[in-house]
Amino acid sequence: MAVKLKSKTKTVYKCGQCGHTSLRWLGQCPDCQQWNTFAEEKETVVQDKAPRRLTEFSSGVTPLSRVSEESVPRLTTGSSEFDRILGGGLWPGSLILLGGAPGIGKSTLILQVSSSLASEATPVLYVSGEESLAQVKGRASRLGLKNESLLLLSETNLENILEAVRKYQPKILVLDSIQTVYKADLTGSPGSVAQIRECTAELLHLAKGAGLTVFILGHVTKEGDLAGPRVLEHIVDTVLYFETERQQIHRILRAFKNRFGPTNEIGVFEMTSVGLKEIPNPSELFLRQYEGAAPSGTAVLGAVEGTRPLMVEVQALVSRTAFGMPRRQMSGVDYNRTLLLIAVLDKRCGLHLESQDVYVNVTGGLEVTEPAADLGIACAMASAYREKPVDSKTVWIGEVGLGGELRPVGQLADRLNEACKLGFRRAVVPKQAAANSAWPRKNGSGQPFDVQMVSTVSEALERF
Repeated sequence: MAVKLKSKTKTVYKCGQCGHTSLRWLGQCPDCQQWNTFAEEKETVVQDKAPRRLTEFSSGVTPLSRVSEESVPRLTTGSSEFDRILGGGLWPGSLILLGGAPGIGKSTLILQVSSSLASEATPVLYVSGEESLAQVKGRASRLGLKNESLLLLSETNLENILEAVRKYQPKILVLDSIQTVYKADLTGSPGSVAQIRECTAELLHLAKGAGLTVFILGHVTKEGDLAGPRVLEHIVDTVLYFETERQQIHRILRAFKNRFGPTNEIGVFEMTSVGLKEIPNPSELFLRQYEGAAPSGTAVLGAVEGTRPLMVEVQALVSRTAFGMPRRQMSGVDYNRTLLLIAVLDKRCGLHLESQDVYVNVTGGLEVTEPAADLGIACAMASAYREKPVDSKTVWIGEVGLGGELRPVGQLADRLNEACKLGFRRAVVPKQAAANSAWPRKNGSGQPFDVQMVSTVSEALERF
């Protein structure tokens, strides 16, 4: 089928002496210096009717049973935590967006990853639009990175960046940041909606056409969202985002979107003087080792982030309110769901919290929003209200219903196995879920591991 073309006529002014062309009439020709030589002409421009495509994917109609799976080897980055978030490593030809607050460690992390990849004989081009080459070199020296094979470029013009890619043929392209890049043929300043969208579309076309893995770094707005149009997140293959604030030592990196791996996977890093250091066992970070009994209002819940089970400590403080309206303040948990748990404890368990201020906090800066954390949060609030400590070697897992019943949760076996590895001696879980799950009989210290099955919140509160 022939491609239909459309034509467009535009008006130009042409010098009759030297042929100089201008979009507006001029009294004197800037080339031949002659006066009154410009005449109006109509110029026809042929344009392709078909819109520009983001990728080169095109195929005929094929039954699913006849489509063969491609086994593409992934490229490891040298960081096990970063590889875990990506789903096992870098997928060739993918476009990855890394976002976070200013100063959170985006440039530090991507420079460490770039240096590690370049050391494995993988050509990497690091393009900085915010810093000079001397500044990038200074950061690399502070981080102790001495890889001389890493290619650096300080540029903001997209055409010049693409020309460097065609010349040096890297396998990895890093762009820091997308808000500084612009296309010369587009109106608008760098960072505008049109510039960000078109530049990202060009990078996607480059990644899919040449099999080039592209990292683009992005800023965030005051509300905490990625700056630029929301279509930016739909174009890219993977969206990685730093959750924690820069004032905290530990950094939590989460995959909000991943076409080549699980979503909501997290990686935990620690900011040190030599860059971001990965933490292979985050559960130890979120748990505190108490010498004696844990204080009242402290409980450990079993959460799952992506494919990783985590044991997380939740703290609650309940105190008599000094005003007519009790205060509720939550950090790291869902506010509305915690209010629901307060109502259940009041109605179903006889805990009169209507005249009490309630504060709930998850240690380590982690956000826990899954329903399986309900029982641990409820036990922490009940412990704080009764001023009765909870056993620090007990983990609480379960979703709480409005009737006070405990509902089953997913991946219970994974949560219990993680609790055993960390030396917990007891787990309180919903009866319906535990009946169909298998768990170890001894923990990592060789002590018996007891799984107690309960049906209601009231029954669970009796197991303190």
